[in-house]
Amino acid sequence: MAAQVESVRAFRRNEPGTKREDWNRWAMLPFEEMDSSLNVQQWIQQIIAKDPSDMDVILTPPAEVDDGVWKYEHLRQVCLELNGLALLLQEECDPTVCLQMTATEQWIFLCANHKNPKECSAIDYTRHTLDGASTLLNNSKYFPSRINIKESSISKLGSVCRRVYRIFSHAYFHHRNIFDDFEARTHLCLRFTSFVTKFEMMSAEHLIVPILPSQIAAAAAAAAAAAAATSPTSSA
Repeated sequence: MAAQVESVRAFRRNEPGTKREDWNRWAMLPFEEMDSSLNVQQWIQQIIAKDPSDMDVILTPPAEVDDGVWKYEHLRQVCLELNGLALLLQEECDPTVCLQMTATEQWIFLCANHKNPKECSAIDYTRHTLDGASTLLNNSKYFPSRINIKESSISKLGSVCRRVYRIFSHAYFHHRNIFDDFEARTHLCLRFTSFVTKFEMMSAEHLIVPILPSQIAAAAAAAAAAAAATSPTSSA
């Protein structure tokens, strides 16, 4: 009589009493073994948890994943994680101080989550933007499936990307300590900037936070040029 091999099902969950260092630290599951309709989200979250700084791996889709679904799921994931930055900003991004959603002095953003776009305080803009992104990304009219997404629906993601990015830029230019602490743990701005650059979802001129290597080099060169232009010249 042939021996029967029992199939052992691994439950991927945090049991009561799980230590912090072991939280979500279960074994990697190959993508082809993920049989859920949320398998793309599950895969993205798994590879982020393994190493949030490895952008090449995080942004490279499995061969069988639809390009539109990949973009959609990554944007959903960024919005989920960006709520953590919004929570931290509430500690010092006071509506009486940050009266407008600004980045540098050249950029003031209007909030689109009103009948007519208007100015909001920075923290209200942040809340409204994340609420609006969540509403759109969970709208069954545009995104009825997590397996296949129409091109007409994918076209709506670009405006979400632009608005969400402004939260990063405000935090970077006005709440640098909060931004740096959050970014050191999550690499979220680097991931989002790499994501919109790789998939051409935002134009380079709108990516004003110097976080990609090319941006950091350009910013350093510009700072050096500005310093040289303002330094006094010596004469013989």
